[in-house]
Amino acid sequence: MRILQRGGNPTQLGDALAHFGRIFKTLHVLSYVDREQYRRDIKRMRNLQEERHRLAKYICHGRRGELREKYHAGMEDQLGALGLVVNCVALWNTVYLDRILATLRESGYPVLDEDVLRIHPYWYAHINVHGHYSFQPLQLAEGIGRRPLRDPGNADPDEE
Repeated sequence: MRILQRGGNPTQLGDALAHFGRIFKTLHVLSYVDREQYRRDIKRMRNLQEERHRLAKYICHGRRGELREKYHAGMEDQLGALGLVVNCVALWNTVYLDRILATLRESGYPVLDEDVLRIHPYWYAHINVHGHYSFQPLQLAEGIGRRPLRDPGNADPDEE
């Protein structure tokens, strides 16, 4: 960075690189204004990121989702652990969403690809952040390491 500025002011090289970066920013803004599909793609990415933030806030429910460590390393540890848990929930949801879609397709239900594109793994209504947890290995009947899918017509025994 010292090469790009001298005495707090940019050098000629630093100034040239700043102008070069503005070219790409201008092209991005023009593409955003001109192309509707580009705007939709960006909105889809923003919505997906907002869903991830909602899941993280739901999981980090204590102290209203705020990080209150007085030291930087403690906040980094909290954020690292939260990111790991959010990624685990997303992976768990992805595995089961894939099984649900496969089951629907096998049963002949019409699953449209444009509907599948709207599915994201950041749903959390089924995640219990309060209460008791069991970390005992489950004896799974299927033998593939996953629980059987629930029948949507039957009540959930865990919710009673």
